[in-house]
Amino acid sequence: MKTPSITLQASLAASLVALSLLLAGCGEKSPAKDDHGTKSPASTAAQTHDEPETLTQFTDQTELFLEFPPLVVGKPATLAAHLTRLVDFKPVAQGKLTIVLAGEKGAAERFVVDAPTVPGIFRATVTPTVAGERELSMVLESDLGTLTHDLGPVTVFADSNAAKAGHGGHAHDEEGIAFSKEQQWKIDFATAEAVKGLARTAIAATGTIRAPAGSEAQLVAPAAGVLRAANGFPRIGQAVKKGQVLALLSPRLGGDSDQASLEAAAGKAQVALEQARRERERMELLFKEEAVAEKRLLDAQANERMAHAEMQAATARAQQLGGGGGIALKAPMDGIVAEVTAAAGAFVNEGAPLLHIANTGKLWLEARIPESDIGRVGKPTGAAFTVDGYDQGFAIEPGRNGSLIAVGGVVDAQTRTVPVIFEFANPERTLRLGLTARIQVFAGTVQEAVLIPASAIQDENGAQAVYMQIGGERFERRMVQTGARDGDRISILAGLEAGQRVVSKGAYLVRLSTSKAAAAGHAH
Repeated sequence: MKTPSITLQASLAASLVALSLLLAGCGEKSPAKDDHGTKSPASTAAQTHDEPETLTQFTDQTELFLEFPPLVVGKPATLAAHLTRLVDFKPVAQGKLTIVLAGEKGAAERFVVDAPTVPGIFRATVTPTVAGERELSMVLESDLGTLTHDLGPVTVFADSNAAKAGHGGHAHDEEGIAFSKEQQWKIDFATAEAVKGLARTAIAATGTIRAPAGSEAQLVAPAAGVLRAANGFPRIGQAVKKGQVLALLSPRLGGDSDQASLEAAAGKAQVALEQARRERERMELLFKEEAVAEKRLLDAQANERMAHAEMQAATARAQQLGGGGGIALKAPMDGIVAEVTAAAGAFVNEGAPLLHIANTGKLWLEARIPESDIGRVGKPTGAAFTVDGYDQGFAIEPGRNGSLIAVGGVVDAQTRTVPVIFEFANPERTLRLGLTARIQVFAGTVQEAVLIPASAIQDENGAQAVYMQIGGERFERRMVQTGARDGDRISILAGLEAGQRVVSKGAYLVRLSTSKAAAAGHAH
């Protein structure tokens, strides 16, 4: 009984160790250098008694987090551009970055970095030559194509005194929970934007993936005997066609209906036919010579026909047992071999299951609705579900990739549930029969709401929280009120607005980092 507790403690300890490793480098860094051993914008700014400015911007493919000190004419300034691929939230490992300062005063100034210093971080030394308000943009050329981040206006000061006077009121990325880009890149991390969309009321249920009615069959042994291969023994996952011979069953010897007896009977019938044929030929010769009466010839011809019929019958009986190889076991339908319960060469009894054939191009999702929610079911408008072993979720949308088959009318006496059955397409045979699913059955009205990934929600002592991104490396804990769940997304009734970004993967580690935020300091 102590095992679950020990396992939980071990799991928590492992998580804390992982977090400590992520944060350890942060807390031990020298304030004058980042974790790559080079001077950071923060240290450059410290020489002018100013904190670095930060900017964060997203395109549809990348996130840019930029740190830079006050820009002063004629004074070199080091910019650190952190670029993240949104497809997997890993660092941009290669490419060329061009920093552009443009505006009405003077020609555009360009500063080129041919490659990142380390994966994800492009360091550029910028020496402006024109004072005033300038438009800052960054152009990334990489395997993602050519992407431009337009960062808007920045001020280039005429001298250091002007920078000190004009930079004091600028906001800096020092609020909230610190979680550096290096930490984000090391873990399974992602953020997602809160968007307005349509949320459907959903009922939580569990269920099973199974084959539709008439789309699976069980081959059993028609008699006791030895199972043998026919052009290779069937294997799990093998595609088969209706009528295809999958295996042969050689019945057990004994009696007058076994394979050996039928083959012997067919041989005897063949011999008898040959004898009858020779007798008929002899009678024909004698009849021509008028040595026998016509009746003798007619009798010989009749005997030959009877022998021929007996030979055909005996041969047919032998062929029913596989033409000498055994009883042919044929596929009753198109599909795949879902299960093989006997091996070639094994002796099987009559009625023993041998092969399970299923057509999994379409499947049924059978959801079991608790009786307490039956009144809210109505006519379901679709379903979404997840299964263990698959990272992605699955959705059933009637009219597009599935249909509602039935809503049960009787409460199961044992489980106190009612079945709701959907049929859906499984074109790539991704899902397997028998899987247990966690299901959301959609019912009721559809309403507009702010939607975020359900994985972003953190249960904190019964309260619902998310970790909102307020900067490239800064996050804020927000308590939210959740509403209906629609597949992988959940509606937010209060606490979050559309356009804000939340941590959808790795939120638990961001949550744990709050206890070490003060000790960690800045990651660069």
